[in-house]
Amino acid sequence: MTKKDIDSSLDNILIQLGDFGRYQIFVFSLVCFAVILHSAVHVAYVFTAMDLDYRCEIPGCDSESPEYESSWLTYAVPYSGSTPEKCDMYPRYDNLTEIDNQTCTDDYFNKNSTLRCSSFVYKSTEKSILQEYNLQCDDNLWKITMVGTMNSIGQFFGLFISGILSDKYGRKMVLIWGMVLCGVCGLIRTMMPSYEWFLVFEFLDAAFGSGTYICGFILGVELVGPKNRVLTGVLASSCYAIGEVFTAGSAWIVKSWKPLIYILYSPIFLLLIYIWILPESIRWNLSKGRIEEAKKTLRTVAKINGKELTENALEKLTEVSYNDSQTERSSIKDVFKSTKLMLRLINCCFCWITCTFLFYGLTLNSVSLAAGNSYLDFILTALVEIPAYVSCNLVLDTFGRKKSLCVSYFLTGAACLGFLFVPSDSHAGSLSVYLIGKFGATAAFTNLYVVTSEIFPTTMRQSFMGTCSTFGRLGSMIAPQTPLLAKLWSPLPVVSFATMSAIAGFLSLLFPETQNIKLPDTMEEAENISQLGKVTTNKSDHVKN
Repeated sequence: MTKKDIDSSLDNILIQLGDFGRYQIFVFSLVCFAVILHSAVHVAYVFTAMDLDYRCEIPGCDSESPEYESSWLTYAVPYSGSTPEKCDMYPRYDNLTEIDNQTCTDDYFNKNSTLRCSSFVYKSTEKSILQEYNLQCDDNLWKITMVGTMNSIGQFFGLFISGILSDKYGRKMVLIWGMVLCGVCGLIRTMMPSYEWFLVFEFLDAAFGSGTYICGFILGVELVGPKNRVLTGVLASSCYAIGEVFTAGSAWIVKSWKPLIYILYSPIFLLLIYIWILPESIRWNLSKGRIEEAKKTLRTVAKINGKELTENALEKLTEVSYNDSQTERSSIKDVFKSTKLMLRLINCCFCWITCTFLFYGLTLNSVSLAAGNSYLDFILTALVEIPAYVSCNLVLDTFGRKKSLCVSYFLTGAACLGFLFVPSDSHAGSLSVYLIGKFGATAAFTNLYVVTSEIFPTTMRQSFMGTCSTFGRLGSMIAPQTPLLAKLWSPLPVVSFATMSAIAGFLSLLFPETQNIKLPDTMEEAENISQLGKVTTNKSDHVKN
């Protein structure tokens, strides 16, 4: 007896029990809370390592409570456009008297040369690690940007390792303990005596927490039936945007990096309760031969959803799972034995690199949305993601995964090219094109998560998603360097965005279509995924074609 011959497969059982009933809603609510916390700490470095507005403190001119922009400031420091230089000031003439030192007029500064200063006046009361570790001036700017790079490096290593651990020890374990260790490292980071030690714990923070979003995503996808897999992906992604808004809103209120970390990281320890209330993935338990745990979860689903589940159905599922657990012990190295899966993985990795390159590249350029308020810029950038997530719920199930992903890439590429033709003085035009591009990049990211979660077998699903997301970190590392391309040719950054989008758009057409297809559990099923039976619903609540 094979899986194909058994009507009571897990997908069909979940449909019978209510594939997104009360129990799934409860569990997924727990997952969403974890995703919000993960997102919040994931982007915290944007505000803890902010490069603030400041200028030199002018001895004899600035009072004990100096103003950032004084009437005499144009005489004392050089300007770049309408902004005072941060670390340069004009020297005073040596022949000034004590009385002259208090006047601070144009005649009292030598504008033929400049001096570097070591004390500063800040535009606002904001505090970041810039003041904590004395990282002012351009020669220290790389240390500010290195925080984000170190965060990405931590995720690069953490994603791959967490994927392997998750497939071996379970989604639940990695979700809970990854976030808890992330919280510990985040709080310790506030007590570091030096910049170097701050970077060490930034790396550890990102490494421990990197795989938790995918764990939550997989837990949600594997608990529901095929009809609602896209919905769970959209909800998880929307929660990610909510976490970003929570971070920016908290930073806007406290405007100080240490209190911000306390606000974002302290709630993480509530996740320890999940040890007792969050179930492990049914599919993972079945793939590992933990039959009784899977049965217990299914009985709980039936009881809370008010559905009937026969022991006969469980025994049939057990028989299939037992046979599979004996014959299919796959690891990530087994992908090299399958040319089809290997090429699919390579294609997937490139699409992930492109997604992160586009997504973070557009996010880093969001400062033009509302000049002068970086918090509002970030909030708007996050909020524009939600309509893209919601639209995916309709588009993916209407037009299919493959076409939706392709169109998302092409939409982003077209918007990036549109930047070349928008007049520089047209704020409304630039904003509109920007939002279209961010919408497309966000939709592509969401679509790719769903596709990746459906085209690989259960025994290696988390590992493959971790591998793809790990390579995707390369895109987020490259994105901050795009301004360097503008020095070679000013339109080169958006041209590179458009080119990568077009290539990924065409390559996405090589993925198999997985709309309403049952999740593959073995390598053989993944290789022949287009031949698997579709799972749909009718008046009897479940039909397998």
